[in-house]
Amino acid sequence: MGYLDVWRILEEIVADFRKRGREIPVEVMNDLKSARTMIRILSADSNREDTVQKIEEYIGSLESYLVSEGQKQFGTEYVDEKLKRLSEARGKTSGEEVEEARFVFGVSREHKWVRVRPTAELSLEKLKLLAEESRLSHKIQNDGTLLVYGKDEDVKGFVKKMTTEYGLKTEK
Repeated sequence: MGYLDVWRILEEIVADFRKRGREIPVEVMNDLKSARTMIRILSADSNREDTVQKIEEYIGSLESYLVSEGQKQFGTEYVDEKLKRLSEARGKTSGEEVEEARFVFGVSREHKWVRVRPTAELSLEKLKLLAEESRLSHKIQNDGTLLVYGKDEDVKGFVKKMTTEYGLKTEK
């Protein structure tokens, strides 16, 4: 399934609500962010059954809210077009999710990167140590996150270590 494509369509719907000045509940925005995080985790470790299940839960929750509210806000034609696109995106069978790269200052183009927010279980010091063990470079960002970067396979290994060693906990 093209989870990233499905996520992008749901994100478009959220953007359409915002353009009309409509408030989006915090829970919906949290589900949108959590789904995105899980999709990234899935791209690093595609063998995790619990990750797929969580993505399905988040996407299902998002879709039910956005479609029902979209019907009220934009009408049947809008919703039908979005549902058609969602169905097409679900039909895609891509081996790996493709994501456009974003520019990050101080990281060369050949490096892959991920930002990690420290938690009580996974402190900044533990994250730095885990990054160094994974042969990755790191920088502390202004917002308190840790930017970890290096070779693609090392970044994937870093994410995999984080999720296996420290458990996969998501906010709800």
